[in-house]
Amino acid sequence: MPELPEVEVVRRGLDRWVTGRTVSAVSVLHPRAIRRHLEGPQDFAARLVGRRIGAARRRGKYLWLPVEDTGSSVLAHLGMSGQLLVQPQDAADEKHLRVRIRFEDPDDGCPADAAGTELRFVDQRTFGGLSLHDHAPDDAEALPLPIAHIARDPLDPAFDDEAFHVALRRRRTTVKRALLDQSLISGVGNIYADEALWRSRLHYERPTVSMTRPRSAELLEHVRGVMNAALAVGGTSFDSLYVNVNGESGYFERSLDAYGREDEPCRRCGTPMRRRPWMNRSSYFCPRCQRPPRVL
Repeated sequence: MPELPEVEVVRRGLDRWVTGRTVSAVSVLHPRAIRRHLEGPQDFAARLVGRRIGAARRRGKYLWLPVEDTGSSVLAHLGMSGQLLVQPQDAADEKHLRVRIRFEDPDDGCPADAAGTELRFVDQRTFGGLSLHDHAPDDAEALPLPIAHIARDPLDPAFDDEAFHVALRRRRTTVKRALLDQSLISGVGNIYADEALWRSRLHYERPTVSMTRPRSAELLEHVRGVMNAALAVGGTSFDSLYVNVNGESGYFERSLDAYGREDEPCRRCGTPMRRRPWMNRSSYFCPRCQRPPRVL
Protein backbone atom coordinates (compact mmCIF):
# COMPACT_ATOMS: atom_id res chain seq x y z
CA MET A 1 0.00 0.00 0.00
CA PRO A 2 1.38 3.47 -0.85
CA GLU A 3 2.81 5.30 2.15
CA LEU A 4 3.42 9.00 2.71
CA PRO A 5 6.15 9.52 0.05
CA GLU A 6 4.16 7.79 -2.68
CA VAL A 7 0.96 9.68 -1.83
CA GLU A 8 2.87 12.98 -1.67
CA VAL A 9 4.30 12.33 -5.15
CA VAL A 10 0.74 11.85 -6.43
CA ARG A 11 -0.45 14.98 -4.59
CA ARG A 12 2.24 17.08 -6.24
CA GLY A 13 1.19 15.76 -9.62
CA LEU A 14 -2.46 16.59 -8.96
CA ASP A 15 -1.49 20.06 -7.80
CA ARG A 16 0.40 20.56 -11.05
CA TRP A 17 -2.23 19.19 -13.46
CA VAL A 18 -5.63 19.47 -11.77
CA THR A 19 -5.67 22.35 -9.26
CA GLY A 20 -7.67 25.33 -10.51
CA ARG A 21 -9.54 23.44 -13.25
CA THR A 22 -13.31 23.33 -13.59
CA VAL A 23 -15.06 19.96 -13.87
CA SER A 24 -17.13 19.53 -17.04
CA ALA A 25 -18.14 15.87 -16.80
CA VAL A 26 -17.83 12.86 -14.48
CA SER A 27 -18.27 9.22 -15.47
CA VAL A 28 -18.40 6.49 -12.82
CA LEU A 29 -17.59 3.25 -14.63
CA HIS A 30 -17.60 0.96 -11.59
CA PRO A 31 -19.82 1.71 -8.55
CA ARG A 32 -17.38 0.09 -6.12
CA ALA A 33 -14.90 2.88 -6.82
CA ILE A 34 -17.23 5.36 -5.07
CA ARG A 35 -18.80 2.98 -2.55
CA ARG A 36 -17.89 5.37 0.29
CA HIS A 37 -20.03 8.06 -1.36
CA LEU A 38 -23.29 6.74 0.01
CA GLU A 39 -25.51 8.95 -2.16
CA GLY A 40 -24.38 7.09 -5.28
CA PRO A 41 -22.80 7.80 -8.68
CA GLN A 42 -25.34 10.35 -9.93
CA ASP A 43 -25.01 12.50 -6.83
CA PHE A 44 -21.21 12.22 -6.94
CA ALA A 45 -21.16 13.51 -10.52
CA ALA A 46 -23.79 16.22 -10.01
CA ARG A 47 -21.92 17.74 -7.07
CA LEU A 48 -18.72 18.05 -9.09
CA VAL A 49 -19.82 19.24 -12.53
CA GLY A 50 -19.33 23.00 -12.92
CA ARG A 51 -17.15 23.24 -9.81
CA ARG A 52 -13.54 24.40 -9.63
CA ILE A 53 -10.97 22.17 -7.92
CA GLY A 54 -8.81 23.73 -5.20
CA ALA A 55 -5.20 22.98 -4.28
CA ALA A 56 -4.53 19.27 -3.73
CA ARG A 57 -3.99 18.41 -0.06
CA ARG A 58 -2.65 15.43 1.87
CA ARG A 59 -2.47 14.10 5.40
CA GLY A 60 -0.62 10.86 5.94
CA LYS A 61 -1.71 8.33 3.31
CA TYR A 62 -4.87 10.25 2.38
CA LEU A 63 -5.18 13.02 -0.16
CA TRP A 64 -8.08 15.20 -1.15
CA LEU A 65 -9.14 17.79 -3.71
CA PRO A 66 -11.18 20.65 -2.23
CA VAL A 67 -14.26 21.59 -4.27
CA GLU A 68 -14.34 25.38 -4.13
CA ASP A 69 -17.33 27.17 -2.59
CA THR A 70 -18.94 23.93 -1.35
CA GLY A 71 -17.28 23.17 2.00
CA SER A 72 -16.51 19.68 0.71
CA SER A 73 -13.69 17.73 -0.92
CA VAL A 74 -13.07 14.69 -3.08
CA LEU A 75 -11.29 12.30 -0.73
CA ALA A 76 -9.04 9.74 -2.42
CA HIS A 77 -7.59 6.58 -0.93
CA LEU A 78 -5.39 4.56 -3.24
CA GLY A 79 -5.74 1.27 -1.35
CA MET A 80 -3.52 -1.51 -2.69
CA SER A 81 -3.61 -0.67 -6.39
CA GLY A 82 -5.36 2.67 -6.94
CA GLN A 83 -3.85 5.13 -9.43
CA LEU A 84 -4.79 8.73 -10.19
CA LEU A 85 -3.62 9.35 -13.74
CA VAL A 86 -3.65 12.48 -15.88
CA GLN A 87 -4.18 11.34 -19.47
CA PRO A 88 -5.05 12.93 -22.83
CA GLN A 89 -8.78 12.63 -23.41
CA ASP A 90 -8.20 10.58 -26.56
CA ALA A 91 -5.86 8.08 -24.86
CA ALA A 92 -7.08 4.50 -24.78
CA ASP A 93 -8.94 3.53 -21.60
CA GLU A 94 -6.98 1.51 -19.05
CA LYS A 95 -8.27 -1.99 -18.38
CA HIS A 96 -9.23 -1.14 -14.81
CA LEU A 97 -10.49 2.42 -15.35
CA ARG A 98 -13.13 3.14 -12.68
CA VAL A 99 -13.82 6.91 -12.72
CA ARG A 100 -13.20 9.59 -15.36
CA ILE A 101 -13.23 13.33 -14.58
CA ARG A 102 -13.05 15.80 -17.46
CA PHE A 103 -12.40 19.54 -17.29
CA GLU A 104 -13.42 22.63 -19.17
CA ASP A 105 -10.91 23.76 -21.81
CA PRO A 106 -9.93 26.50 -22.17
CA ASP A 107 -10.00 27.25 -18.46
CA ASP A 108 -8.39 30.17 -16.64
CA GLY A 109 -7.09 27.75 -13.98
CA CYS A 110 -5.67 25.30 -16.49
CA PRO A 111 -1.90 25.17 -17.15
CA ALA A 112 -1.29 25.54 -20.88
CA ASP A 113 0.11 22.03 -21.25
CA ALA A 114 -2.76 20.50 -19.25
CA ALA A 115 -5.41 21.42 -21.80
CA GLY A 116 -7.07 18.37 -23.31
CA THR A 117 -6.21 16.12 -20.37
CA GLU A 118 -8.52 14.37 -17.91
CA LEU A 119 -8.17 12.76 -14.49
CA ARG A 120 -8.67 8.99 -14.29
CA PHE A 121 -9.00 6.76 -11.26
CA VAL A 122 -7.69 3.30 -12.14
CA ASP A 123 -7.85 0.47 -9.60
CA GLN A 124 -7.22 -3.20 -10.33
CA ARG A 125 -8.20 -4.59 -6.93
CA THR A 126 -10.87 -1.95 -6.10
CA PHE A 127 -9.74 -1.56 -2.49
CA GLY A 128 -9.31 2.19 -2.98
CA GLY A 129 -11.89 4.75 -3.98
CA LEU A 130 -13.13 8.34 -4.31
CA SER A 131 -15.85 9.98 -2.23
CA LEU A 132 -17.22 13.46 -1.50
CA HIS A 133 -17.27 14.59 2.12
CA ASP A 134 -17.95 17.78 4.03
CA HIS A 135 -15.10 19.34 5.96
CA ALA A 136 -14.82 18.99 9.71
CA PRO A 137 -16.56 22.02 11.31
CA ASP A 138 -14.33 24.87 12.53
CA ASP A 139 -11.27 23.10 11.12
CA ALA A 140 -8.75 25.50 9.61
CA GLU A 141 -7.16 22.56 7.80
CA ALA A 142 -10.46 21.81 6.00
CA LEU A 143 -10.03 18.08 6.66
CA PRO A 144 -12.75 15.82 5.23
CA LEU A 145 -14.77 14.39 8.12
CA PRO A 146 -13.69 10.72 7.71
CA ILE A 147 -10.04 11.62 8.31
CA ALA A 148 -10.48 14.27 10.99
CA HIS A 149 -8.95 11.85 13.53
CA ILE A 150 -5.77 11.24 11.51
CA ALA A 151 -2.67 12.66 13.19
CA ARG A 152 -0.27 15.03 11.46
CA ASP A 153 2.58 13.39 9.60
CA PRO A 154 6.28 13.90 10.40
CA LEU A 155 6.84 16.11 7.32
CA ASP A 156 4.08 18.50 8.40
CA PRO A 157 5.69 21.75 9.71
CA ALA A 158 3.11 21.75 12.53
CA PHE A 159 4.04 18.25 13.73
CA ASP A 160 4.81 18.43 17.48
CA ASP A 161 7.86 16.32 18.33
CA GLU A 162 7.44 16.70 22.07
CA ALA A 163 3.77 15.72 21.97
CA PHE A 164 4.74 12.69 19.90
CA HIS A 165 7.28 11.58 22.52
CA VAL A 166 4.79 11.98 25.38
CA ALA A 167 2.09 10.07 23.50
CA LEU A 168 4.60 7.38 22.50
CA ARG A 169 5.52 6.71 26.12
CA ARG A 170 1.87 6.56 27.15
CA ARG A 171 0.85 4.00 24.55
CA ARG A 172 2.36 1.02 26.42
CA THR A 173 2.98 -0.80 23.17
CA THR A 174 5.97 -1.55 20.95
CA VAL A 175 7.73 0.94 18.74
CA LYS A 176 6.72 -0.41 15.33
CA ARG A 177 3.08 -0.72 16.35
CA ALA A 178 3.26 2.92 17.46
CA LEU A 179 4.77 4.05 14.15
CA LEU A 180 1.90 2.42 12.27
CA ASP A 181 -0.76 3.97 14.52
CA GLN A 182 -2.25 6.68 12.28
CA SER A 183 -3.83 8.45 15.26
CA LEU A 184 -0.34 8.98 16.71
CA ILE A 185 1.72 9.70 13.59
CA SER A 186 0.36 9.39 10.07
CA GLY A 187 1.87 8.31 6.78
CA VAL A 188 4.28 5.67 8.08
CA GLY A 189 3.66 2.15 6.80
CA ASN A 190 5.50 -1.14 6.97
CA ILE A 191 8.29 -0.25 4.53
CA TYR A 192 9.36 3.06 6.03
CA ALA A 193 8.89 1.83 9.60
CA ASP A 194 11.41 -0.95 8.97
CA GLU A 195 13.79 1.48 7.26
CA ALA A 196 13.62 4.06 10.07
CA LEU A 197 14.05 1.39 12.76
CA TRP A 198 17.10 -0.02 10.96
CA ARG A 199 18.65 3.45 10.75
CA SER A 200 17.87 3.99 14.44
CA ARG A 201 19.24 0.55 15.46
CA LEU A 202 15.93 -0.19 17.18
CA HIS A 203 14.25 -3.60 17.26
CA TYR A 204 10.62 -3.50 16.16
CA GLU A 205 9.49 -4.99 19.51
CA ARG A 206 11.21 -2.30 21.58
CA PRO A 207 8.69 -1.17 24.26
CA THR A 208 7.64 2.44 23.77
CA VAL A 209 7.83 3.04 27.53
CA SER A 210 11.61 2.62 27.25
CA MET A 211 11.98 5.38 24.64
CA THR A 212 13.84 8.38 26.02
CA ARG A 213 13.49 11.84 24.50
CA PRO A 214 16.82 11.56 22.65
CA ARG A 215 15.83 8.16 21.24
CA SER A 216 12.41 9.48 20.16
CA ALA A 217 14.04 12.48 18.52
CA GLU A 218 16.53 10.24 16.73
CA LEU A 219 13.74 7.98 15.50
CA LEU A 220 11.77 10.95 14.14
CA GLU A 221 14.92 12.23 12.45
CA HIS A 222 15.34 8.91 10.65
CA VAL A 223 11.64 8.68 9.74
CA ARG A 224 11.93 12.08 8.09
CA GLY A 225 15.24 11.22 6.49
CA VAL A 226 14.03 8.05 4.82
CA MET A 227 10.81 9.67 3.64
CA ASN A 228 12.60 12.66 2.15
CA ALA A 229 15.05 10.33 0.42
CA ALA A 230 12.14 8.37 -1.04
CA LEU A 231 10.41 11.55 -2.16
CA ALA A 232 13.52 12.63 -4.03
CA VAL A 233 13.31 9.58 -6.33
CA GLY A 234 9.53 9.34 -6.67
CA GLY A 235 8.76 6.86 -3.89
CA THR A 236 8.98 3.07 -3.76
CA SER A 237 7.59 0.90 -6.58
CA PHE A 238 7.82 -2.87 -6.11
CA ASP A 239 5.45 -3.46 -9.04
CA SER A 240 3.54 -1.52 -11.68
CA LEU A 241 0.61 -0.75 -9.37
CA TYR A 242 2.15 2.35 -7.80
CA VAL A 243 2.87 5.15 -10.30
CA ASN A 244 2.67 8.92 -10.28
CA VAL A 245 0.01 10.86 -12.22
CA ASN A 246 2.04 10.49 -15.41
CA GLY A 247 2.33 6.71 -15.04
CA GLU A 248 5.98 6.72 -13.91
CA SER A 249 7.38 4.45 -11.17
CA GLY A 250 9.53 5.50 -8.22
CA TYR A 251 13.01 4.13 -7.62
CA PHE A 252 13.57 4.11 -3.86
CA GLU A 253 13.36 0.30 -3.66
CA ARG A 254 16.93 0.33 -5.00
CA SER A 255 18.04 2.17 -1.84
CA LEU A 256 16.21 0.17 0.81
CA ASP A 257 18.45 -0.92 3.70
CA ALA A 258 16.07 -3.29 5.49
CA TYR A 259 12.73 -4.00 3.83
CA GLY A 260 12.75 -6.96 1.46
CA ARG A 261 16.42 -7.82 2.13
CA GLU A 262 16.05 -11.17 3.92
CA ASP A 263 19.38 -13.11 4.01
CA GLU A 264 21.22 -10.23 2.33
CA PRO A 265 24.13 -8.71 4.31
CA CYS A 266 23.36 -5.77 6.58
CA ARG A 267 24.79 -2.65 4.96
CA ARG A 268 26.31 -1.67 8.34
CA CYS A 269 27.78 -4.86 9.80
CA GLY A 270 27.43 -7.57 7.14
CA THR A 271 25.20 -9.84 9.25
CA PRO A 272 22.46 -11.54 7.18
CA MET A 273 19.18 -9.65 7.49
CA ARG A 274 16.20 -11.50 8.92
CA ARG A 275 12.48 -11.47 8.29
CA ARG A 276 9.87 -12.30 10.88
CA PRO A 277 6.06 -12.55 10.49
CA TRP A 278 4.46 -9.58 12.21
CA MET A 279 0.77 -8.58 12.34
CA ASN A 280 -0.05 -10.24 8.99
CA ARG A 281 2.98 -8.47 7.54
CA SER A 282 6.75 -8.98 7.75
CA SER A 283 9.41 -7.18 9.74
CA TYR A 284 12.94 -7.00 8.34
CA PHE A 285 15.82 -6.28 10.70
CA CYS A 286 19.47 -6.93 11.45
CA PRO A 287 19.85 -9.33 14.40
CA ARG A 288 23.16 -7.73 15.37
CA CYS A 289 22.42 -4.02 14.92
CA GLN A 290 18.83 -4.26 16.15
CA ARG A 291 18.97 -6.56 19.14
CA PRO A 292 15.60 -7.62 20.59
CA PRO A 293 14.64 -6.19 23.99
CA ARG A 294 15.49 -8.33 27.00
CA VAL A 295 11.96 -8.01 28.39
CA LEU A 296 9.08 -7.96 25.89
